[in-house]
Amino acid sequence: FYPDQNRADVPRPYPWAIALRGKNPAVLQVELLNPYNGIDASRSERHLIRDVQGQPLRRGIYVDAIYDIGRIENVHFNPWWSTEPRLLEWQQKNGEAFVFGRSDWQYVFNTFCFGYKIGYKFIKTKAGLCNGNFLGIGADDCFTAVVVEDSARMALLISNGEFVSFHGPDPTMVEVKASNTGSVRFVNCAFWGPCNQIASIAGKGTVGFGDCTFVQWDRKKEGLPALRAESGSLLVRGCEFQEDKAHIELGEAVRRAVITGNLFTGKARITNHSKGQVTLGDNVGSP
Repeated sequence: FYPDQNRADVPRPYPWAIALRGKNPAVLQVELLNPYNGIDASRSERHLIRDVQGQPLRRGIYVDAIYDIGRIENVHFNPWWSTEPRLLEWQQKNGEAFVFGRSDWQYVFNTFCFGYKIGYKFIKTKAGLCNGNFLGIGADDCFTAVVVEDSARMALLISNGEFVSFHGPDPTMVEVKASNTGSVRFVNCAFWGPCNQIASIAGKGTVGFGDCTFVQWDRKKEGLPALRAESGSLLVRGCEFQEDKAHIELGEAVRRAVITGNLFTGKARITNHSKGQVTLGDNVGSP
């Protein structure tokens, strides 16, 4: 607890509340009520962060330079300390709940965040990139739920996720940047809330959605598709699109795409500008 933080004003910056170093460190059953920065888990191989809750204001957990498996379990970040407009607005414009740099075989299980600019952010650092298993993760009312600047070839494996975006200048559930070179997979995930787009995809890597549920998008009725890929490779298989709007758009620079076995509300609306190899098949619309 930081008593000098003012719950009704822009937060004062502080160093990390907890900095893990060395091998096998652990943070167990801790409340991070109002730190500016929560837990620095860089250079802490086989870290274990479990049963942590609170309202970190700028960054929640930062992971980097992990060369042996780290684990993050049962973490819940929510604005319990303050929902005063000035502070919460600052948090939503600046806050990042979970940030991952280089981590080999990172395990993340049952985590949640509410009211940040970015829920889960994957970046390239001097140490490298992240790959790992992300199961049962959630981000609610984040400007962007998941941002991938870059990822490892071994993939970010995201399963049973729940993602909601509806505030901010361009509320988007998933943004994969042009700098991405790796693989990102979403399986059995749900996306809802009146956002602009479910996913905006660029880069040279591969992004896949399997058995996912897409509930809402194109909140201003501008004709935005749920999924838009500018480049790279795209897999969309066995997913359900619950609105009768533009569903998928492929840009000219998309190298490969497989869009098969999906359920669409209304006629399937797939716009294909790709000059690469694209397979469409066994997709079913509604009358």
